[in-house]
Amino acid sequence: MKVLICGAGQVGFGIAERLSTEGNDVTLVDLRADLVQKVNDTLDARAYVGNGAHPDVLEKAGARDCDMIIAVTLHDEINMIAAQVAGTLFDVPTKIARVRSQTYLTKEWSKLFSRSGMGIDYIISPEREVGEMVLRRLSLPGTFDTVSFADGAVTSIGLTCDSDCPVIDTPLRQLSELFPDLPAVVVAVQRQGRLLVPHSDDQLLEGDDVYIVTPTDQVARTLKIFGQTEVPTRRIVIAGGGHIGLYVARELERRHSGIKVKVIESSRARAVEIADHLERTVVLHGNALSEELLREAEITSADTIVALTNDDQVNILTSALAKQLGAQRSLCLVNSSGYSNLVRSFAIDSEINPKVITVSRILQHVRRGRIRAVHSIGNGAGELMEAEALETAPIIGKALKDLPRLEGVRVGAIYRNGKVVIPDGDTQLQVKDRAILFSTAESVREVEQLFRVSIDFF
Repeated sequence: MKVLICGAGQVGFGIAERLSTEGNDVTLVDLRADLVQKVNDTLDARAYVGNGAHPDVLEKAGARDCDMIIAVTLHDEINMIAAQVAGTLFDVPTKIARVRSQTYLTKEWSKLFSRSGMGIDYIISPEREVGEMVLRRLSLPGTFDTVSFADGAVTSIGLTCDSDCPVIDTPLRQLSELFPDLPAVVVAVQRQGRLLVPHSDDQLLEGDDVYIVTPTDQVARTLKIFGQTEVPTRRIVIAGGGHIGLYVARELERRHSGIKVKVIESSRARAVEIADHLERTVVLHGNALSEELLREAEITSADTIVALTNDDQVNILTSALAKQLGAQRSLCLVNSSGYSNLVRSFAIDSEINPKVITVSRILQHVRRGRIRAVHSIGNGAGELMEAEALETAPIIGKALKDLPRLEGVRVGAIYRNGKVVIPDGDTQLQVKDRAILFSTAESVREVEQLFRVSIDFF
């Protein structure tokens, strides 16, 4: 696949890195010469200096022959125009644009991106995607990662096996014997920095991060079996009143009338502005690193501190200080993957990386085959995926145990006719089944091939 990416920042570079390692033909365009040089020096991809919204730049970068354009610069307008120009002048089949401003995304202006408008196929909103991830994590405080699949019927949860976890040192096959009616599958384990596909004889060890796929209505029971008690969240303090902080606070007001929310914002003007958009939330002006201000926000009795400023260091230190003062849990926004080990050393319960979330969202549109959703884990070492089996897909009618080249893949659940099926080795996928699975990065191609659609389907 030939992919043209406008924007060589964190997101654009991350997408290019992933796609180029999978053998795709990737070209990037960016106004900054240093970012272009970094791509040319470190990736198996080409990069040019220029404005992605200009037709001559797109033509030079190969827009006439590319299959997809992904516009992810820091400027909404450049992204939108680049996608529109690519479609109008160069007939690029698939056009994806990142749009950060929520003004463009209101229902009132929904026709803007339609075929009769700018003709952009997919709009990605990082603030909204990250905000929704924060809300999912808040709904399941015992987890460090949470993703919904199959229209919400299936959930993947990530949790850490601590010393109190009842199932450590227990072979996975014994879990089925101990809890025969528990429809949950451990699809991946991260141990000492390595992401593994577990087998039935493998044991979970203290300190393992495990990813479990289960029907959504069984999440609470699954958490309990793994030693995580689901305590309702009632008091939340949000550090940072930017786009994401405002979105989370507003949605908490709309969805959960019983939750008390307080927001700390360092800019006085911004604090006044967001206070006008919120009804029940208390907005405090000041530095989230101030112990006095945190106490004023009643951090000592808070269930969760959510640090969402645009400064990684402030987020990490605020989360650590809040927990020291009495907050039960901490959720931290971290843009740099280099801070991951630091986050763990500060005993922060959960981190969210906007780049990873945005890249995952875009990958579901890049993946070949009928891939409906993608969630990247382990810094890109693997993916949780939802794949639909159509009539001519090679996977139809074959037992899972008989499928070739699936050493790095584990199927956690199948969504069939509105019901969740937990598969075993003899399970065969049927037409329209949606498989929720884990794949290592090395096995993604095999998954795409298994769910690819023959030309005869069309």
